[in-house]
Amino acid sequence: MLHLELRHLKAIRAIHEAGGLSRAAEVLGLTQSALSHQIKAIEAQIGMPLFVRRTRPLRLSPVGERLLHLANRVLPEIEAFAGEIERMHLGSSGRLHIAIECHACFDWLLPVLDLFRRAWPAVDIDMRPDLGFDALDALAREEIDLVISADPEPIEGITFSPLFDYEPRLVVAREHPLAERRFARPRDLAGETLITYPVARKRLDVFKSFLDPAGIEPAAVRQVEMTAIILLLVASGRGVSVLPDWVLRELRWRPDLVSLPLGPEGVTRRMHAATRSVDVGKPYMAHFLRLARTEPLRRRPAEGGEMTLEGGGRKR
Repeated sequence: MLHLELRHLKAIRAIHEAGGLSRAAEVLGLTQSALSHQIKAIEAQIGMPLFVRRTRPLRLSPVGERLLHLANRVLPEIEAFAGEIERMHLGSSGRLHIAIECHACFDWLLPVLDLFRRAWPAVDIDMRPDLGFDALDALAREEIDLVISADPEPIEGITFSPLFDYEPRLVVAREHPLAERRFARPRDLAGETLITYPVARKRLDVFKSFLDPAGIEPAAVRQVEMTAIILLLVASGRGVSVLPDWVLRELRWRPDLVSLPLGPEGVTRRMHAATRSVDVGKPYMAHFLRLARTEPLRRRPAEGGEMTLEGGGRKR
């Protein structure tokens, strides 16, 4: 059985490129005798010469040409892999496959990923929306590398890094009676059709932090996939919705919609990024976490502006 090693392929390539044993041995950091021994060992296995002797420069035989073709195909891939491993050790290369437990997070996550991929072009980025709320199990199995979640859990080997606080707010049509209120009370939604994302009830802020503690049920729940359609339905008087404040950043210019806090003090929730604890210190992971902490805050609705979404329909 033929037994070839990478050093044999490197020797063939070096001799071909240098045109002789002496110069190739210098390039490879070997003595000419050691290099000659390697070539003879390969020829002994193959049973045919690799070079046409007594030519200057040395010319490859037909079987030598085949071996050079193999070297030119295999060695660049090995060298590229070695470079990738080195970059991974240095923290400049790696994998960032993400799952989200927050349906509306795409609104701020995609701009963050755009900034991240410019800074870390060697990191493989992917989104795994198919995992849904099994994402933390997939993270522990190393199928993905990061989970965006508002519900941290004590899991061995998993670190939940806080990102930012956000406020879920009730959104209603300008003509809705609640538009004149300073804030929404749980009982205000008892007669309403509540439009939500297609997410399990236990994951929705409006139930977990507002309605369930008060024992209030809406008249109906309608699930809609897209934020734009939710807002269209609300503006058309088909129901009301509760959305995180980052979704509302563009709505201050819409005169047909009003938002108001949930309760007199509002509701505050915190977004987290879950990663394997051993990965938190990787340079590219640390940079992603920094971006995810700062960029969503920059994209929140301005405090001032031509149109606000406060109750009462007031303009500034």
